[in-house]
Amino acid sequence: MLIRIIGAHAPQAPRLRALMGADHEVQPLEHLPEEGPIRAEVLITNRVTAQEAARLECRLLQVPGAGLDGIALEALPRGCAVSNVFEHEIPMAEYVLFAVLEHVLQLDALPTQLDARSWPAAQRNRPFHGEACGRTMTLVGFGHIGRAVASRARALGMRIIAVTRRGQPDPAADHSLPVARLRDVLPETDVLVLCCPLDESTRGLIGEAELAAMKRSALLVNVARAEVVDEEALFGALRDRRIARAAIDVWYRYPRPGEAECPPSRFPFHELPNLRATPHISGWTEGLMERRYIFIAENIRRLAGGMPLENLVHHAG
Repeated sequence: MLIRIIGAHAPQAPRLRALMGADHEVQPLEHLPEEGPIRAEVLITNRVTAQEAARLECRLLQVPGAGLDGIALEALPRGCAVSNVFEHEIPMAEYVLFAVLEHVLQLDALPTQLDARSWPAAQRNRPFHGEACGRTMTLVGFGHIGRAVASRARALGMRIIAVTRRGQPDPAADHSLPVARLRDVLPETDVLVLCCPLDESTRGLIGEAELAAMKRSALLVNVARAEVVDEEALFGALRDRRIARAAIDVWYRYPRPGEAECPPSRFPFHELPNLRATPHISGWTEGLMERRYIFIAENIRRLAGGMPLENLVHHAG
């Protein structure tokens, strides 16, 4: 069986090869061919354009993550199944909790080092800091990531509000409501966590009005997709201190292969002192890769054995 693994995930080819054994050929590629048929029984990538999909001859398109917004699903050929994989909820939940604790502990207000000269004044003038316990966390999206965040935030004594499409009650949350009522709970939200899929219903979900409804002391954490938040509105709210802080791990522009310079946004977020900016690393751990590729290898074995696929999200019939 020919398995092609594309782009940023190509370096994982040796890992997958070891899991699959000698009966399968695992071929890493920097990018998909620009012309002609794209042939592979299994293609592992998180980006397929409509033009590429039209040339695809593939039984399984295995997305090596959860998001499907980079796949032109409607253009896939007949007989091409699409599966995704999770396993990122553990490190992403830890990232969110780090952002919360960094916010309440206010570590940036403390000296960066304690030596003989700075210690007496630092000890004498040490400021009070906050506590996570008793604060309200609102999670937009309550799937794998949202639930993992909620369980850890509960351990800190935080109150959990889950915002989902339908707002059905959930025992993992103190309160649940539909996304149409999100603005109702923003005035009581201390930490707003975005961990929802990006689609036309969530694009620009957080704009000027939503940011204006938040507490001035609030923290916004985005581990979903950048476009869930209006770019200009977010920059203005942070610059003008209309919200206290943000931790942003997802961006509005990503460098293309070979691109030496690429700003992550149209706005100079890097100049803001109340922003924790990270380069899309919240889920990027060795443990994530191990868990994901064990899952992917098993799904390929299921395909080879004619068994139902796990996490089947689309089948172009």
